[in-house]
Amino acid sequence: MCGIFAYVNHQTPKTLDEILKTLLSGLSRLELRGCDSAGVAFDLYDDDGDCAIATAKCPGKMLILKSSGKVEELKSQLQNIDVDFEDEYSQHIGIAHTRWATHGPVSTINSHPHTSGSKNEFVVIHNGVISNCDTLRKYLVSKGYSFESDTDTECIPLLLHYIWKQTEEKEEVTLVNLVEKVMTQLEGTFAIVVKSAVFPTQLVAARRGSPLLLGVKSSSSATLDHIPVYNQQMKSGIIFLEDGDLASIVDGSLMLQRVGEDERREFADFSEVEVEIQQLMKGDYPTFMIKEIKEQPETIVNVSRGRVNYDESSVVLGGLSKHIGEIKRSRRIVILGCGTSYHAAIAARQLIEEMSDLPVTVDVASDFVDRSGAIYRDDVVIFVSQSGETADTLSALNYAKKRGCLLVGITNTVGSTISRETDCGIHCNAGQEIGVASTKTFSAQFTVLVLFALLLSEGRFSKRKRYTEILQSLKKLPAQISETLELEDQCKKIAELWKDKTSVLMMARGYNFANVLEGALKLKEVANLFAEGILTGELKHGPLALVEHGLPMLMIVCDDNTFDKCMNAVQQVTARGGNPVIICDRHLKPKLEKFSQHLLLLPETTDCLKGLLSVVPLQLLAYHVATLRGHNVIATRLIPLNCFRLTSQEH
Repeated sequence: MCGIFAYVNHQTPKTLDEILKTLLSGLSRLELRGCDSAGVAFDLYDDDGDCAIATAKCPGKMLILKSSGKVEELKSQLQNIDVDFEDEYSQHIGIAHTRWATHGPVSTINSHPHTSGSKNEFVVIHNGVISNCDTLRKYLVSKGYSFESDTDTECIPLLLHYIWKQTEEKEEVTLVNLVEKVMTQLEGTFAIVVKSAVFPTQLVAARRGSPLLLGVKSSSSATLDHIPVYNQQMKSGIIFLEDGDLASIVDGSLMLQRVGEDERREFADFSEVEVEIQQLMKGDYPTFMIKEIKEQPETIVNVSRGRVNYDESSVVLGGLSKHIGEIKRSRRIVILGCGTSYHAAIAARQLIEEMSDLPVTVDVASDFVDRSGAIYRDDVVIFVSQSGETADTLSALNYAKKRGCLLVGITNTVGSTISRETDCGIHCNAGQEIGVASTKTFSAQFTVLVLFALLLSEGRFSKRKRYTEILQSLKKLPAQISETLELEDQCKKIAELWKDKTSVLMMARGYNFANVLEGALKLKEVANLFAEGILTGELKHGPLALVEHGLPMLMIVCDDNTFDKCMNAVQQVTARGGNPVIICDRHLKPKLEKFSQHLLLLPETTDCLKGLLSVVPLQLLAYHVATLRGHNVIATRLIPLNCFRLTSQEH
């Protein structure tokens, strides 16, 4: 996954060493498993405008370094350049990028930043996809431009250069004018940051579809030109750019505008950064992923805190309070998400239908948009996203917004686009999830949707017994997840058996079906091991032909209305030589031990919450298979920290 990062300091002296450490620290936080290259572009001139190193490496008083591989390899390159890292700059602009190859293979030349030519007139880093890049490429080639890379990104600096060359009154041109003109020619989704040797004290950032935020840190009260900000006295915080926003910094002055609109934005939300430092530290854990798996008991407590009164058997979701009547009167509920968020929605779908007596549709957000799914004004559409910035889910949100229905957001990120663009919503309260593989977020989203289902049934006598049963089971859940985490040693032994395998088949039905989808995703995502999750009821419709001695298999069998059907599947699998790992209720051990050498026994809870227990061993299995196969589970996801700085004093 591509990540972009920029750092500007103005009237705040910093050494080149400090500047590069900030850029590399930002890249390290953006680096995800699968990152194949990285690059930086930074100024190399003193305050008098003289180039610090007069070599061919420094055209336009700027140095660009790119490397295939991880950020560590880029760090090694930087250590070998012949510059004085103690040189101090009172004003400096640096940009950095991590790439995951999409357009063009992994290579140094395809890495970002991309430039308009040897003089670095325009230098761009980009996250997203320029869907009309082929058309732009043909046009620019016809105008005499040549392309060095296979990327869609290179169109942007070359188009900037072309428009700049066509401008007669160059002394009146600003970088923000050029970027604004280029944005009108780009199709697709993107977040871009542009620096320029022609405009050395200017930086421009813009977004359409892809997320982008500006972090502010100042030694004095922030003064932001052209933007009425809610709290002008705030010395640090974050501005979340919206679609079509363009932010520019010129000599330390920040301007925010909307592309295609003559007037500046009416206001910008300016939010303080509130991140507990302990959430960003691994402590005694070797990786963030295992830390976050083991934080799930606390996650359930945090999701429920202030929302569930166990003594009075009541649920309050303040973010929905003004709209709950409308939701109950709706025609149907549509839930859209991607990946883990989609699985969390599937996990809760059956309960929401049961407690609301409303039809519930769950779809992958990208597919829903592709097929122009039907949405009506009296529908409720729920968007589930860990970050609140998932591109396909945002596309679905924009699609649904035009239909006039009620929009509900479920995210783990305050201030995210989904939380701002929906009519109402619920914050997951899972705390920062640093590991790229969502684990505690799945549990948080699942629990939030369970609370949502309970809220829809309040006041209905026919649902009260079921409501009370679920609520009391939820109270016991944190302790039961802690108990389930004690299965780790068994999971390690199973991981040893799976580490050299090429595929895994998982199956379940009912409330646990979502978990085999999620378990398979985790094996693919962190262990690079192909896995497929199927409905047990589909076993005889093709997948049974795959079952043979030695095939790694996992089945979830619980004592609910699916038990007899699941037992039938277990018998079919073992009859064909299969030896499945079985996750099951503890009291089912006597019935299942003759069918499997590996039983993972779960504490007893009500049927609709069993998925919150059975997902834990699946996460542990994925983690330990990945570590045994030597794969990187240390990678991190984007987190909104002060290290991304764009301010009046230090951007």
